[in-house]
Amino acid sequence: MWKKLLILLSLLGAAAYVAKKVKDANDERALWHEATSSTDLR
Repeated sequence: MWKKLLILLSLLGAAAYVAKKVKDANDERALWHEATSSTDLR
């Protein structure tokens, strides 16, 4: 019982860590795109 719970919590923690890393990478990419894209000065 405890072993299954520990495995489940470990998997949830790993999934949360991966999701945070992916979100941070997407945010960083969006920030760089915004900072390096040329502005339209018409």
